Amino acid sequence: MDSHDLLTIGEVVDRSGFPHSALRYYEREGLVSATRTSGGQRRYERGVLRRLAFIRAARAIGIGLDEVRDALGRLPAGRTPTKADWTRLSRSWRGRLDEQIEALVALRDGLDSCIGCGCLSLARCRLWNPGDRIGAQGDGARLLPPALRRPPVG
Repeated sequence: MDSHDLLTIGEVVDRSGFPHSALRYYEREGLVSATRTSGGQRRYERGVLRRLAFIRAARAIGIGLDEVRDALGRLPAGRTPTKADWTRLSRSWRGRLDEQIEALVALRDGLDSCIGCGCLSLARCRLWNPGDRIGAQGDGARLLPPALRRPPVG
């Protein structure tokens, strides 16, 4: 590989929007890799920008780093992933995205009346949740769609 095809950590930071610390962390976690110069400076192949964009997109929809690592581990070794590789990789998340979109639309459409908290603070709650019967189902906003009740991914 031509050394002109390699990016410094500063160039990757500028192009990806990730801070230096995130790149070093992702490298330690095996999500991206870098080579070292004789002086110990990191150099990244240009393809790391695609991996970082994928990581950003995955994290934005609540995909945990373990699942991201597994997904990236299914990419071909020794060549830059193609559009088909990325499509195959992200296809498994389509159902999750559809579920989240449906849940967010339901939240948006119901936000001005009740968000399913079972608090009995609104007049409408007496209709949806008389005697706080939903409270027996467990903590949290039980009437929210399941995709919105999941704890945030760390």
